[in-house]
Amino acid sequence: MKFILVTLFLSLSALVSAESTPESKLAAAGHTLPPPATPVAAYVTWRRSGNTLYLSGHGECRKDFTRGKVGKELSVEQGYDSAQQVGLCMLSTIKSAVGELSKVKQVLRIDGMVNAVDGFGDQPEVINGFSELFVVAFGDSGLGARAAVGMGSLPRNIPVEISAIVELTE
Repeated sequence: MKFILVTLFLSLSALVSAESTPESKLAAAGHTLPPPATPVAAYVTWRRSGNTLYLSGHGECRKDFTRGKVGKELSVEQGYDSAQQVGLCMLSTIKSAVGELSKVKQVLRIDGMVNAVDGFGDQPEVINGFSELFVVAFGDSGLGARAAVGMGSLPRNIPVEISAIVELTE
């Protein structure tokens, strides 16, 4: 699977010129941004300080979002797909915060949490759904320092929650 993903990424990179916007790169890869996330409790989805954008923990933005524990109700591939949906949601939040994704200079930090059964060890493979989507959008600048950890539960039984910190160009 890793070989296929790398090959797919290289193929997509060759199709998209360096002057393309992150939005056009995502569209070329078949992705559509959903409406941005809205808070479900007492917090904001993002906070900006200077050129740093802090993004709260995100789940999927879809009304019919994925639920379940990876390793029980969900496979690693389903967790990966959920993490990719979380990435699309976060990209939408970034765009709503700063106007366009091309204002992202680089991803600094990604904290990925996976709702998984005890003893599950494939958290990195699940969170790759998010990270690989950000590489499609931003190239190597989409790779940040990262944690991928397992949790006994997550709010509303979501399989994946991810927070991030990005540096902006302005």
